[in-house]
Amino acid sequence: MITPDVLLPLWEAHRDAIHHPVRNFEIAGRTFDDRPYQLGVINLSRDSTYRESIAHDVPAALYRARRMTVEGAVMIDIGAESTGTNADIVDVDAQLASLLPVLDALLAEGLLVSIETYLTDVAVAALEAGAQVINLTGRVDDPRLYEAIARHDAGLILCYTPGRTARSDDDVPPVDTMIDEQMAFFRDRLDLVTGCGVDKLWIDPGFGFALNLPDGPERVRYQTDNLLQSFRFRELGWPVCVTMASAVYLFHDEVRVAETAMAVLALLSKANLLRSHEVARVQPVLDMLEICGPCRTP
Repeated sequence: MITPDVLLPLWEAHRDAIHHPVRNFEIAGRTFDDRPYQLGVINLSRDSTYRESIAHDVPAALYRARRMTVEGAVMIDIGAESTGTNADIVDVDAQLASLLPVLDALLAEGLLVSIETYLTDVAVAALEAGAQVINLTGRVDDPRLYEAIARHDAGLILCYTPGRTARSDDDVPPVDTMIDEQMAFFRDRLDLVTGCGVDKLWIDPGFGFALNLPDGPERVRYQTDNLLQSFRFRELGWPVCVTMASAVYLFHDEVRVAETAMAVLALLSKANLLRSHEVARVQPVLDMLEICGPCRTP
């Protein structure tokens, strides 16, 4: 059970990470400092397991983006391929045919837009079309991607994956080595990324995605443990992004409120960017912390 008896020793053991400063930066006129913000999700793939986030065409995507912005999202994340185990692989041309019209429509509204992909060609084309952030869900070694991000003065969400992409079936690290393996991944990637000139980024531990863990108690424990320790990545000097996880196993017909519960844990761990399918349900949690005082843990 998550109680002060569990949290206090964790916070005491890593107190330096809690108070470690993280980089502030500006993207397209929006300042991101050491506070929590929401990243609202639009899925263009019909394979997405989160049905409410799917937009089948440009008008539907634009409606959802407008609504999430009013509800509290400061940026919209759009992706054209689901990371689900049984989802179809979508090639570069098909992804761009889906993404670019939606991107154009959202940019015309003056919205800040992130593109979720693990394909360099998709990311580069999206940047050239005006995307301001790339949500990278794979291990890309191609410097061309990071050079394009730097050239466009864009941002990067650097997501941990055990394998090459968030769709890989590689086993997740054991719990007792999980953070060490993620830290090693980020330190290696950060050398490459910042060496190419990227200076606006978030660290995403990655376990808000399903990866190869089936929905059930093991996945819930793993995702929750990683979420509660995500503040430790502040030691790297960059803000932290976390994807709100949902568990049908626990919430059943009320699964749409799961992200509200996860948001509480994310904010206890000083997350800076909450990637959410349920912006309206999560925003009151952020507002509560704002009303009640500084958004910080002990």
